[in-house]
Amino acid sequence: MDDLDPTEAEKDKPRQEHDDEEEDTKGVAIADSATEPEGKGTWKHAAFHVATTIATPAAYAPLPFALASLGWPLGVSSLVGATLATWYSSLLIASLWRWNGKKQITYRHLAGSIFGFWGYWSIAFFQQVASLGNNIAIQIAAGSSLKAVYKYFHKEGTLTLQHFIIFFGTFELFLSQLPNIHSLRWVNALCTLSTIGFAGTTIGVTIYNGGKIDRNSVSYSLQGSSPLKTFKAFNALGAIAFSFGDAMLPEIQNTVREPAKKNTYKGVSAAYGVIILTYWQLAFCGYWAFGSEVQPYIVASLTHPEWTIVMANIFAVIQISGCYQIYCRPTYAYFEDKMLWRKTAEHIPVNYCLIRLVFTSIYIVLITLIAAAMPFFGDFVSICGATGFTPLDFVFPAIMYLKSGKMPKSTNFKVPMQLLNFAIAMWFSVVALLGCIGAVRFIVEDIRTYKFFHDM
Repeated sequence: MDDLDPTEAEKDKPRQEHDDEEEDTKGVAIADSATEPEGKGTWKHAAFHVATTIATPAAYAPLPFALASLGWPLGVSSLVGATLATWYSSLLIASLWRWNGKKQITYRHLAGSIFGFWGYWSIAFFQQVASLGNNIAIQIAAGSSLKAVYKYFHKEGTLTLQHFIIFFGTFELFLSQLPNIHSLRWVNALCTLSTIGFAGTTIGVTIYNGGKIDRNSVSYSLQGSSPLKTFKAFNALGAIAFSFGDAMLPEIQNTVREPAKKNTYKGVSAAYGVIILTYWQLAFCGYWAFGSEVQPYIVASLTHPEWTIVMANIFAVIQISGCYQIYCRPTYAYFEDKMLWRKTAEHIPVNYCLIRLVFTSIYIVLITLIAAAMPFFGDFVSICGATGFTPLDFVFPAIMYLKSGKMPKSTNFKVPMQLLNFAIAMWFSVVALLGCIGAVRFIVEDIRTYKFFHDM
């Protein structure tokens, strides 16, 4: 064996000492490209995953209601601003791929590599909040859509919303046995098409319904007392933040082939093209059609033709099934990292599959139970957006990029970019606080108004 060059050894020594110190002080393992397979996905696969993660019917169906809570000027500016801010933040996250020469395979590991122990566990906490809150909200939405389809064919049927929430949870348990995000690529391709189908159908039916309504009877004024208007506005900010939830971009980027940065940039930008075409049109058309009387879930405001509403609900269920899986994956990955791989042998697939089935069953039963007991869709959307997605999609990307030292060297670009990142981090921290206040207030009111397991 050839001896190591002394000069190279001296160069490697401080690097090795630094790496050892990192492991000791951070208390977290930062994943390395040496132990992880390279991604195989194309930029199109990245676009499918990002579009499926963000552009779910449960995300943009509440947008007309959010606009109704803010009014035209503030509502439109908030929606457009959030779109541009999350697109920018997604590009920042994608640009941190191998920022220190190592491949961070999850958002947690990326934050850990920049901030250390507190960064890793902060992201782990917020991802779990986002994952649980998102999946509770979209399972309620899926159950509502399935119930609407059922009622179309069986108007006197006796099945309740809770039955359909359970049916949807059972289907998700089946999909949860697929090993990773990349294995969902064709599911998510179908989901992306369903996103476009849902948006096109719902926008068309919304315009049709709006044309049938006496326009003089539609009011766009903010409803309620001054305190109620304030809380509704806070709640709306949380709903808008939820609609751009993408707390898993590093996990998605890990599935993309090299050049991963370029492919992710293209995938994110393509996904945001779909988002602009769907989000903005549905938000504006929904508010125009129904004004301040629009429902938190836009499909509930539609009345005819009924067969098109059934189509929209079917598209919604298909799309939500893929989104649900994307948000399960951080929890599953953490469990596998900490328990399965260390305590079971990889060469015993039967044991692995059985343990995975037990764990995924526990997770989905928990989500299903909460969704069935408290089916307050709009409230979960807002609190999840405020406490989960706002930190992950707006605040952390800005400060992570500042901390990483990846700023442009030219002061003509560096100073404006620093100011923009500080502004995004500060403003959306305020949005998170206000959104949380509004959401908690409405959850408390709904719990007082409705019994647990109420058939909404």
